[in-house]
Amino acid sequence: MKKFKQVIVVNELLKLPRGKLAAQVAHASVACLLVAGRDDIQAWLNDGMPKVVLAGSDEADVISCYEKARANNVPAELIRDAGRTVIASGTITCVGIGPAAEEDIDKITAELKLVK
Repeated sequence: MKKFKQVIVVNELLKLPRGKLAAQVAHASVACLLVAGRDDIQAWLNDGMPKVVLAGSDEADVISCYEKARANNVPAELIRDAGRTVIASGTITCVGIGPAAEEDIDKITAELKLVK
């Protein structure tokens, strides 16, 4: 039986304050949920909504994950900041990937480390 998860890859070069980082990760999680397929959403809900937050080294890493996900038909959404607090408007802070089958997401993000 396939396991499902969601992964958020954050732009660690930005060194976002913890609260800002949490808000950006939440944006990515919700944005991806809204574009995922109904069956994948249900499978993810049934699995307990597992999420993993991984560190991209910079904006290029985040965009690369987004492009790989899209190329493999895995739901993905880039998150750009609105610019109301600590970073400029339009800055790419993270990408949400999934919910989707764990094996499909791992093909995209397996090399990345957990956010510390």
